[in-house]
Amino acid sequence: MKINDSQRIGSVNPYKKANDSINTNAAGKINKPKDQVEISPEAKELLGAQGNVRSEEQIRRLEELRESVSSGTYHVDARKIAEKMFPFIK
Repeated sequence: MKINDSQRIGSVNPYKKANDSINTNAAGKINKPKDQVEISPEAKELLGAQGNVRSEEQIRRLEELRESVSSGTYHVDARKIAEKMFPFIK
């Protein structure tokens, strides 16, 4: 009865082999072209048309929130958070 198969002794882990080849490539620092994204002028125009225009009230509210958070006086109402989460838990 054989306990150890002779072909298993010294076998190579395929994951280690793949990892070694990746490390070899990284060590050699093969310069691969990096991904680039170009946004067309039409897309830029559409983004501008959507508008980052905020009303005076929105600007005032954002400033109040920034001040209260930075000063540490911002209060989170746990009941409101729970009410908003409740429909997703059902």
